[in-house]
Amino acid sequence: MAIPESQLETWSHQGSVKQSSTTYATIKRALEASDTKYATKEFEVFLQGSYGNDTNIYAESDVDVVIRLDSMFYYSLDALTPAERADFETAYPGTATYTYSEFKNDVASALEKSFEKPVTPGQSAEKVVGPGKKAIKIKAEGNRRSADVVPACQYRRYRNFSIFNTEDFEKGICFFTASWHRVVNYPKQHSDNCTAKHQATGTWFKPTVRILKNLRNKLIDGDLLEEGIAPSYFLEGLLYNVPKDKFGRSYGDTIVNSFNWILKADRSKFVCANEQYYLIGDSSAVQWPAANCDLFLVALKQLWNGWA
Repeated sequence: MAIPESQLETWSHQGSVKQSSTTYATIKRALEASDTKYATKEFEVFLQGSYGNDTNIYAESDVDVVIRLDSMFYYSLDALTPAERADFETAYPGTATYTYSEFKNDVASALEKSFEKPVTPGQSAEKVVGPGKKAIKIKAEGNRRSADVVPACQYRRYRNFSIFNTEDFEKGICFFTASWHRVVNYPKQHSDNCTAKHQATGTWFKPTVRILKNLRNKLIDGDLLEEGIAPSYFLEGLLYNVPKDKFGRSYGDTIVNSFNWILKADRSKFVCANEQYYLIGDSSAVQWPAANCDLFLVALKQLWNGWA
C-alpha cells in the first residue's frame, strides 16, 4: 500500500524558519564583530546545509554556517599547462603569513566570547562552544538552535591562468577535519543549482527533498536503516539527478516516478548537486558509497510497499 498523499503533504513542509533565521543572525553578528583577531582580513559568512537550501525538516535542528577566509586560498593547478603553472607561481610566489590553524582558533575564540557565560568561582558549567569533527559546535540555548560553524579558506580549482589575462577558476571552500583530512566542497554552487532545479520542476524539487528526508528518518526510527547511511546532502544530490519531467501532479507520483527512474539509471554517472563531483563513489569524503545508496533504496521500497 502506497503512503497516503496527506502524509506526504505533511512531510513536504519546511521546518523551523524563524528560530533558524534568528540563530544565524546571532552567529553572523558574532563572527563579524569588529574586535575579532581576523577582523582586518577578507572573509565572508554564509549559510550552507538544509536551512540554507530551504530543505530543512522539523527533525533537523542544526544551522550550518561557513566563515570563509578569502585573504588566503588553497588551490588545484591540475588543469593548467606548464606555462600557466609558471605564470601562477610568478604571480603568487609567497606563503601565507596567517594560517588556517590560526584562523580556526580565532573563530573559536570569537564564538566563545559571544556565547560562553561567565562562571561563578567554584562552580562548573557545561561548555556551549566546542570542537567537532568538521565544525565548531554551538549548543542550543533558549530560542537559539544548535549550530555548526565551519571555518574554511577559499579554494580555487584553476581552469586556466595567465599573468596578462583574468585568471579563471571554480571557487569553493577548503577546510580540515579534526584528524587533518582536507575537505574541498562547493556549497554556493550546490545552493544555486538546487534553487534552479526547484524552479525547473515547477517548485516540486525542494518539498520532495523534504519528503525524502522524512522517509529516511522513518526508516531509521523503524530500524530499517542505520543512522548515517543516507545523509541529507546525498539525498539532495540523488534527487537532483532525476529529470524534471518526473516531478509533478502529486507527491506520490513524484516519489514513485523518481524512484523508478533512479533504479533504472546508471547511478555511477550521477553528479553532486554542485556538479563538481560524481555523487556516488568511494574515492572522496564528499561522495556517497554505492553500497549505502543501495541500502537506502532497498529500505525505501520496503517502507513504501509495506505502509499500512
